[in-house]
Amino acid sequence: MKKLIQLLRDNAAQERKPLQLVRAEASADATLYIYDVIDAYWGVSAQEVAKSIAGLDASTTLHLRINSPGGDVFEARAIAASIAQFGGKTIAHIDGLAASAATTIASAAQEVEIVDGGFYMIHNAWTFAMGNKHDMRTTADLLDKVDGAIVADYARRTGATTEQVIAWMDAETWFTAQEAVDNKFADRLAPSGQAGTSNASARQFNLAAFDKTPQALLAPQPPQINEGAVRAHNERRLRLLELNA
Repeated sequence: MKKLIQLLRDNAAQERKPLQLVRAEASADATLYIYDVIDAYWGVSAQEVAKSIAGLDASTTLHLRINSPGGDVFEARAIAASIAQFGGKTIAHIDGLAASAATTIASAAQEVEIVDGGFYMIHNAWTFAMGNKHDMRTTADLLDKVDGAIVADYARRTGATTEQVIAWMDAETWFTAQEAVDNKFADRLAPSGQAGTSNASARQFNLAAFDKTPQALLAPQPPQINEGAVRAHNERRLRLLELNA
């Protein structure tokens, strides 16, 4: 519980980026960037998404660029409903991470592609609860119903059995990009060189609350060495030494 509270606090404390809808001038394409927590108050909200795409007509191809650790399951389902009801073509591009509720949004698109090095994570629903034993049992029953709806969505998209999907969710399964394609959560890997920074972009979020977060998403980013700059610096030093010799 402490880890979950910290995750929400840290992710909410990050600089908010307004939800962006970018329309292409040379085509009928439009791109919506979902690069945040899914939440009505401190992240991407269903209301924002619905308003953003309301003015697009059915001739538009809507690209959903996703890099999100998830968030509110009901907010995500409302976003997914807006995407599913959109009259034009929809393509989800996972640019780094689609975890938890963010996978519900990705699954609502007609096509899904994921950048090489990206991750796709599914697990059982979480919630906060307080009260007596009857309250706790009622909450657990609600979580069972939420998980049942999520299982049905994943099974419908992937063709996997209900038992297999439940096992993946129970285990908090992190799929690599290729595993997401192999198991049909995504249709294909993104073309080489396409926008998206895979692990680097996913690491902007605090993912420590999850039990099985890949180390690549937790470890500090190693310093990047510009070999050309180092070489030029050394050559300048050598010239200075020669001039002073």
